[in-house]
Amino acid sequence: MSANLVSPNLNSSNLTFLSGKQMPNRFMLAPLTNLQSHDDGTLSEDEYNWLTMRAKGGFGLTMTCAAFAEKTGKGFDGQLGAAGDGHFDGMKRLADGIKEHGSLAYTQIVHGGMRTLEKFTGERPVCPSDNGETGARAMTLDEIKATEEAFINAAILSEKAGFDGMEIHGAHGYLLCQFLSAEINRREDDYGGSLENRTRIIDNIIAGIKQACDSSFSLALRLSPARFGVQIDEIVAYYERLCAARTLDFIDMSLWDVFQVVDEGAYEGQRLVDIFAQLDRHDTKLTVAGKITTGEDVKNVLDAGVDFVALGRAGILHHDWPQKFAADENFQSIPTPVTKAHLTTEGLGPKFVSYMSTWAGFVEESA
Repeated sequence: MSANLVSPNLNSSNLTFLSGKQMPNRFMLAPLTNLQSHDDGTLSEDEYNWLTMRAKGGFGLTMTCAAFAEKTGKGFDGQLGAAGDGHFDGMKRLADGIKEHGSLAYTQIVHGGMRTLEKFTGERPVCPSDNGETGARAMTLDEIKATEEAFINAAILSEKAGFDGMEIHGAHGYLLCQFLSAEINRREDDYGGSLENRTRIIDNIIAGIKQACDSSFSLALRLSPARFGVQIDEIVAYYERLCAARTLDFIDMSLWDVFQVVDEGAYEGQRLVDIFAQLDRHDTKLTVAGKITTGEDVKNVLDAGVDFVALGRAGILHHDWPQKFAADENFQSIPTPVTKAHLTTEGLGPKFVSYMSTWAGFVEESA
């Protein structure tokens, strides 16, 4: 059970979620786009190897990339799917492979909304409201309800496949984030206007999953406090309401840079990590992601009051980052740019390595 590794001097006990699920350490593999699935969303060997290698490397919770809940929500090449029985066998294999190493196995589920492309879906992109920049059209009420059901069905499929839980993707400008944004969402019905209305689609998805799945099935939500027209004060208010409801095991705050200091508004001068870590969570756990690459970063985040850390780039660079931290609390990720050979050794397939080459300064150009 290789995931049971964490520094004995730093939060060495298991984390117990409200659902009863136990996370063996304080390291989660952040959900990462990797472009390795087959065109129909079924699991590939490369994606299986990439994720199970992280579980073997000590991550206490291993999460898939953002998998589409319905075909109309597919947003990029090589995207994993969780949209029906055709995806079940791969999902089951992946859940089993992750859990074999003692890691909790989670899907992350998304709908791309205006960030989908017609070449993937065969249809014009959809959005809460008509969007001239992307050409997306406003969703009908029936389509919103169908999308809510798609997320619920993806949770049912995830649970049936053996995953310990699922994260709803409400960040990064995808459909649910588009509903949260008063700038993008200009609806005048029950799904637009007030913050309560703009969160309705997420609230309905959460309620539906809690009703459809066993109480032991873990549920989480990813949010971001900025970009895509999202306002930090509204995300703080929603975060507090979600925590008080005690329906989620954890909230995953994607902060882009956990130590960034807010430069305006009511939270001016405060670090993003502190804003959310200091709020009353009512036993809902908090994880954060954003430029956590060294042992010192991990310690600082946990010292701020966060329950566990989500590693993205660090998890790409080192499949066994948690094990390296357990051996040396001052461990630092290898500096970038790195060679393609290094990434291959770390379990990235050719498509993933090629994708990482598009990240500025991440891969050596001559490699």
